[in-house]
Amino acid sequence: MPALHLEREKVSSLTENDVAELAARLDQDDYSNAFEGLKDWHLLRAIAFERPEMVESYLYLLDMEAYDEA
Repeated sequence: MPALHLEREKVSSLTENDVAELAARLDQDDYSNAFEGLKDWHLLRAIAFERPEMVESYLYLLDMEAYDEA
């Protein structure tokens, strides 16, 4: 799975400024097509799982909620 490995490397190399720019793009939601926005959303989600401290201010963009499956 080389693509997954590259994605992990990308996530680990991102700075707080990179994450802020990513979040700003998602917040503006001004993409030429839905796939570009989805790509950014998946990247922010990957950051949330691997480096949660970097996305605490942007969790509203992910619509992640705790679910009670009981």
